[in-house]
Amino acid sequence: MTSTQTIRAAVLGASGYTGADLIRLAARHPNIEITALIAKAHAGQPLAKVYPHFASLDLPALVTSDEVDWNEVDVAFCGLPHGTAHSEIAKLPENVKVVDMSADFRLRDLGTYAQWYGGEHGAPELADGAVYGLTEHYRDAIADARLVACPGCYPTAVLLALLPLAKTGLIATDGIIIDAKSGVSGAGRSLKQNILFSEAGEGLSPYGVGTHRHVPEIEQELGAAAGTSVTVNFTPHLVPMTRGELCTCYVQLGTGKTADDARQGLEDAYAGSPFVRVVEEGVIPATQHVRGSNYCHIGVFADRIPGRAIVISTIDNLVKGSAGQALQNFNVMYGLDETTALEQLPLFP
Repeated sequence: MTSTQTIRAAVLGASGYTGADLIRLAARHPNIEITALIAKAHAGQPLAKVYPHFASLDLPALVTSDEVDWNEVDVAFCGLPHGTAHSEIAKLPENVKVVDMSADFRLRDLGTYAQWYGGEHGAPELADGAVYGLTEHYRDAIADARLVACPGCYPTAVLLALLPLAKTGLIATDGIIIDAKSGVSGAGRSLKQNILFSEAGEGLSPYGVGTHRHVPEIEQELGAAAGTSVTVNFTPHLVPMTRGELCTCYVQLGTGKTADDARQGLEDAYAGSPFVRVVEEGVIPATQHVRGSNYCHIGVFADRIPGRAIVISTIDNLVKGSAGQALQNFNVMYGLDETTALEQLPLFP
């Protein structure tokens, strides 16, 4: 497509954090015109009333999905909760492309979806054609997709760190332990007791121990890369900060392999990827190094236990872990430069 072409976009779930961050990024995209903002609970209100930081933008008012003229939409970004997104996406005209930030189309096995998300999938006819939206590993399929299912924030950080290693045998696929930590924005904007300031502040707490819904997504992709069934030990933690995510992965190296081999394997895998940076030996990735950006930093360290390594990855959970990756996938879908509207550097301090 030409770089001057205008693509008309709708945002479903525009009042949530992921929807809002998508709007923030898309507002500076030279090819996107936002023609519809959908937020059922806030329909009829200007977006600036829900998010005052958008007051300087000329955006349409929030509406319900039924009020949208879908003939005026080319692509829909979906930031709705899991269990809701699939039914809304199923209603969209077939000519509207979809970039979904929910969990509803990430899992290829719909039985696994029902097991982990508590109900049967509402649009199985669409699930077969959905492409998993981890941009760095599925670019070719994304380019031809009508529906792209963006990964969860934890799987994004974990899979960017481990997929190339599992695929090439640089690590073993058993004995993987993942210690993950995320900021409070990952829990969404709805009122929950555990994310109240006085409950989440000044403390660190694990949650979803042994039962987090991102586990089957991680296992699905690692298994596909390695060509064998994979089971991981994954525990997430809530950190009293707004943005940011850091995953520390403890892995068994492949026979005869070293941490240096693993680092080189990652460097080779991401040589053509503008947003993934394998940091120099001895540099420790930290959430403040990527905050507000679409970057992922990955570091590799030899464990003091022989034959094992520690792989650390960090992202901004709302950008590379959600809205930024969605826009990156959009760029690939429309043949645009992958970095368009995502060039902003991390915000520091």
